[in-house]
Amino acid sequence: EEAKLTLRPPNLATSYAPLQNWQHQPEKLIFESCGYEASYLGSMLIKDLRGTESTQDACAKMRKSTEHMKKIPRITLSISYKGVKFIDASNQNVIAEHEIRNISCAAQDPEDLCTFAYITKDLQTSHHYCHVFCTADVNQAYEIILTLGQAFEVAYQLAIQAQKSCHPEAVVSRPLKPVPKPRGSIRRQNVALRPHVHEEKKNLNP
Repeated sequence: EEAKLTLRPPNLATSYAPLQNWQHQPEKLIFESCGYEASYLGSMLIKDLRGTESTQDACAKMRKSTEHMKKIPRITLSISYKGVKFIDASNQNVIAEHEIRNISCAAQDPEDLCTFAYITKDLQTSHHYCHVFCTADVNQAYEIILTLGQAFEVAYQLAIQAQKSCHPEAVVSRPLKPVPKPRGSIRRQNVALRPHVHEEKKNLNP
């Protein structure tokens, strides 16, 4: 039987969240998923990847380009340790799916904290795209970013657990390289997340 997964608290696993506890039990992100309603403002190609700055630039541009749109798609963001799915709120069809290892630079928009985004890498083209969303409530946007951070932490701890079970002698003989803390910034309620779990992607493959 697998040992219970132990997560570092947000204030140790991240550089942006001074909280002592995550929003969810790890099992929720492993065996189920966390669903959040949001509006999908769209995506844009990121030609010059500059971390959180690129995410926040994309938020500002997408907000401006959609401010006069009468109908913005409503979706459910389904988050688990495997990644994020966009589900059409009207018919429950999966529109898109992003693996956790290909997601980076999630952040709220400092000018509008209800707007947030994350960047994904297209493995076929190696291009980066920023996907922008907005919620009706600031706290919900904040919780979505924190849940993404927890999904990265769960994926990382599962990878360590898998490595220990596959190569127990290696764990005894040499310590595991620690994962760097996500770089980011927090201004009042503004959250920025730059996960580095993709550096461990060889361990995340089934």
